Amino acid sequence: MTEEILINVTPVETRVALVENGMLQEVYIERTGRRGIVGNIYKGKVVRVLPGMEAAFVEIGLERAAFIHASDIVRPDSKDDSNAPNNAQGRPVPDISSLLREGQSLVVQVTKDPIGTKGARLTTQLSIPSRYLVYMPGTDHVGISQRIEDDEERERLKALVESYRQESTAPLAGYIVRTVTDGAGEDELKSDIKFLERLWVSVQEKIKTAKVPSVIYQDLPLCIRTIRDLVRPATEKIRIDSKESFQRVKSFSEEFLIDVTDRLEYYPGERPVFDLYGVEDEIQKALGRKVQLKSGGYLIIDQTEAMTTIDVNTGGFVGHRNLEETIFKTNLEAARAISRQLRLRNLGGIIILDFIDMEDPEHQRSVLRMLEKMLERDHAKTKLSCVSELGLVEMTRKRTTESLGQALCEPCGVCEGSGFIKTSETVCYEILREILRINRAYDASGYLVMASQGVIDRLLDEESDNVADLETFIGKSVKFQVEVMYSQIQYDVVLI
Repeated sequence: MTEEILINVTPVETRVALVENGMLQEVYIERTGRRGIVGNIYKGKVVRVLPGMEAAFVEIGLERAAFIHASDIVRPDSKDDSNAPNNAQGRPVPDISSLLREGQSLVVQVTKDPIGTKGARLTTQLSIPSRYLVYMPGTDHVGISQRIEDDEERERLKALVESYRQESTAPLAGYIVRTVTDGAGEDELKSDIKFLERLWVSVQEKIKTAKVPSVIYQDLPLCIRTIRDLVRPATEKIRIDSKESFQRVKSFSEEFLIDVTDRLEYYPGERPVFDLYGVEDEIQKALGRKVQLKSGGYLIIDQTEAMTTIDVNTGGFVGHRNLEETIFKTNLEAARAISRQLRLRNLGGIIILDFIDMEDPEHQRSVLRMLEKMLERDHAKTKLSCVSELGLVEMTRKRTTESLGQALCEPCGVCEGSGFIKTSETVCYEILREILRINRAYDASGYLVMASQGVIDRLLDEESDNVADLETFIGKSVKFQVEVMYSQIQYDVVLI
């Protein structure tokens, strides 16, 4: 598998595209005026404690107060309370009132960006990532990424980190060994640990002197985060179309990521780098509901507040042998397409997959295996269930930032995000009822209806008999005026 990373930089935004085998798989967007804040550390103030929700709101300097749950607060005494209620992971949840009080200052880290009407999600379990490790101050644990499957390699990496921890004179800290560490040498790990220890010392100094609320630590900008988090051994090239950003990334890689430097490339071409790889067209397609499959089938993707639903349809694919085989092949192709769409659209939370009903249990297992295999490439954590009695597959995908649609779009001002508007016929009948209502309340010689072209045309054509009956019933004339700026559902009835 070949993999390339494209970085498009303009004064107003930075966009990153991850391309595998010539096909766009993931898109990351960071705008100058609205940078993501996941990973940032703040010194905030508790503004409201909610015992009924075992949570609190914390002011960290954003437009909306951020949210922290009791289970995300690290307690000095971590002994379990057997009488406390349990959270979703089965761990006891402490009483929020015993942990926080209003007006208290608190050092927190953002784990989820503000999405929609919800504020940012916080934790007091701080962590700082580097190329190979995640530094967790105040803990005594060394974890290994589950994606490093070789047992010998896992033991080797854990032993290296443990030995460096014992040698270090820095305060107690834990580490998570990241997937990219697979095969890394001792020098790389030691360099990372020293860098993280120095960084944590500087963060501690800022915490002591910072005002409330204020930013203590900000994660790296997107173009540098990309080479830290996304570059893997399979990555052949990282192409950057900005000379200034290329120099910044190169300087960073020469200091911290030597193995990445020779893969960096400045792209000076006249044709935009995203156009060269067809990325712009793929982004536009990813904003639509319908995803066409090569066989002729298609997916319908609907994102709602509670969950995302994906429906699989055979469409124009009629198969060659029998119905069951046709359904099986469509579902296999859909499984590959779904895994790509989840990454491309950055869909998260609860996701319901409605595959076409399969009677053969082996076909069901094959489709699930295909989906699991394709999801192994996903950077976000996913959890997949079996096929339910209703033929649905339930899954979750960790959501920390807005989806592609939420980042680039806003709800329609006409339909208010529902995806539907009233028909011209419905609006016409509303207007007729409104005239009757106003006629009972006011004394006027006649009425002027102001509406869109389509509604006025219908009132004068298909509904002309109903309008004439209304005029006879109320004994007054009704006139019409087209307002070109009105949407189909807008209208006004004016007294004459």
